Amino acid sequence: MKTTDDFFIPDNEVKLPEELDYSQVDEYIRSAEAFSRSTYQSVYIIDYFKQNFLYVSPNPMFLCGLTPEQMMKLGYRFYLGYVPEDEQQFLIDLNEAGFSFHQTIPVNERKDWYISYDFHILNGGKKILVNHKLTPLALTSDGRIWLALCVVSASTHTFPGHIEMHRVGSSEYFEYNQNTRRWDKRQMPTLTDGEKAVLTLSIQGYTMSEIADRICLSPDTIKKYRQRIFEKLDVRNISEAIGAATNNKLL
Repeated sequence: MKTTDDFFIPDNEVKLPEELDYSQVDEYIRSAEAFSRSTYQSVYIIDYFKQNFLYVSPNPMFLCGLTPEQMMKLGYRFYLGYVPEDEQQFLIDLNEAGFSFHQTIPVNERKDWYISYDFHILNGGKKILVNHKLTPLALTSDGRIWLALCVVSASTHTFPGHIEMHRVGSSEYFEYNQNTRRWDKRQMPTLTDGEKAVLTLSIQGYTMSEIADRICLSPDTIKKYRQRIFEKLDVRNISEAIGAATNNKLL
């Protein structure tokens, strides 16, 4: 039986509580509120010292029918109640792997990194695959995460996993192999100008024929562009391609 204690390990223990300035918290919350008003994504803030949630946005995607107040009251018990039981160990394992990786990053660079992964949540008994990104908001002087911002969106994949550690501004990232328990270096895919144009116009709602007219190419060429995009991003359709390109800042 999993408990919330399973999520709190030596690598995410806040060891310098005297450094925590809770007078700053309201400013972090106001910033998260402003961000949540401008996006469909769900946003929440984790406090690793108090081991709870400081803020949960009203965006419905991640709430599973709960109110933000109910989710804040649950805190980490949310994962035990609204994540399928067979994926709870996955969350615990990636939590350990992610914080272990974070400890290897130079302290002055740790705010530049974020972890991304996919898992299911249960909404009315229905399994929904979401992408979850966690990035540090506030660190103690020894580089440990005090506050973290979490952003949840629809996953572009079909199964859980895809644990990745990214550094802002870098095309290199690390992917966690759950079998070998190692982080393998990877390179983000690069889109050509033509592929970016097709995706951008797709986001604007144009059909393949309309895109062909706008950039003076044949519909067959646009179809080939889209197929290359799908292969590069490992997705099945244009909706998933738009989500993957947006989530990974490829446009």
